[in-house]
Amino acid sequence: MAQFIDRRLNGKNKSAVNRQRFLRRHKEQIKESVADAVNRRSITNTETGEDVSIPHKDIKEPVFHQGKGGLKERVHPGNDQFITGDKIERPKGGGQGGGSGQGDASADGEGEDDFVFQISKDEYLDILFEDLELPNLEKNQINKITEWKTHRAGYQTAGVPANIAIVKSLQQSLARRTAMTAGKKRMLRELEEELDQVKMSEPAQMLEEKRLQDEIKNLRRKIECVPFIDTFDLRFKNYERRPIPSSQAVMFCLMDVSGSMDQATKDIAKRFYVLLYLFLTRTYENVEVVFIRHHTQAKEVDEHEFFYSQETGGTIVSSALKLMNEIVADRYPVGEWNIYAAQASDGDNWADDSPRCRELLTKHLLPNCQYYSYIEITRRSHQTLWHEYEKLEGGFPNFAMKNIRSVEDIFPVFRELFKKETA
Repeated sequence: MAQFIDRRLNGKNKSAVNRQRFLRRHKEQIKESVADAVNRRSITNTETGEDVSIPHKDIKEPVFHQGKGGLKERVHPGNDQFITGDKIERPKGGGQGGGSGQGDASADGEGEDDFVFQISKDEYLDILFEDLELPNLEKNQINKITEWKTHRAGYQTAGVPANIAIVKSLQQSLARRTAMTAGKKRMLRELEEELDQVKMSEPAQMLEEKRLQDEIKNLRRKIECVPFIDTFDLRFKNYERRPIPSSQAVMFCLMDVSGSMDQATKDIAKRFYVLLYLFLTRTYENVEVVFIRHHTQAKEVDEHEFFYSQETGGTIVSSALKLMNEIVADRYPVGEWNIYAAQASDGDNWADDSPRCRELLTKHLLPNCQYYSYIEITRRSHQTLWHEYEKLEGGFPNFAMKNIRSVEDIFPVFRELFKKETA
């Protein structure tokens, strides 16, 4: 007799299904907490999840109970102060046990804390980048790149123990045992009926009764000898790799590091680019990122230098646009690549260089870009670069510009720039 012994270790997330159901149910509160957490985090803190707080009243389950029965008559006092639709003002603090703290006290002096739980890094990033996408992404030169993805493809009779399909194997076992014992069980019923008739006959036929008992015993032994599980019954989950269409895209990150960009402004720009980099690497597989820093001169740098270099200088924005145009012409043919760009600056530029920037965008970059976004980081009035770029908005639907004034504006602006297009 064969036995199945399940020696697989229990996963850490034993209630994964219930957890996902809970996340879906309180999705709006969790999204608000995640959006607030983006502004509190350090720009280098991307390896951990987040603590999420949900008010206790929002997680209470409905309860069915028996209401008070019977007929009752009541006399209510008259109302000479309010009419339907009036709002009653909340009592002012300082009395009724409210206290002077920041928490919310209940009317009877008792209450419950908010429910706080932690979401993992993957859950945090999934919620953070939900409903976001690269605008106008097209599948160019699909035959140039092949991506493979693993899919379930039925069952097979051989495989490793980790892929064994227990339910399918038990179904096969049941079918085999039914096929092997159905005839014997039918014959067994017939013999038992015949034995009952022999016992009731007069005179009793001892020899015939003995023969029938022996046959019944042999049949039952044969039925019991059929194994519950056999290697023939085992089925294993089958997987196969299928090619899927792929799109190639490149994102150019152009950051102004001139002297007019103080440390707070650079920190906001870096936060924006950290969000963008996480979004691209998390959501897409075939997206290359090109980092360009510029002051009076532009230079292509790696990820570490882009975020941590202390180099600074004057401001000539057109140097970054020229370098981007050269890189596109040299490495990213327009017919094979989706080209994107995100430019962050405080808008300060030489007066005669801003028209040159607009000309470069109009003639060379915007006709070849799927999407170009300009983010101006300034608390003051808009600079010359903003006024020049404003002339492009009406003529190019693939161009967008936004203003960030403080850290709190980063995530809302980011979501607005890369929100998913609805049908």
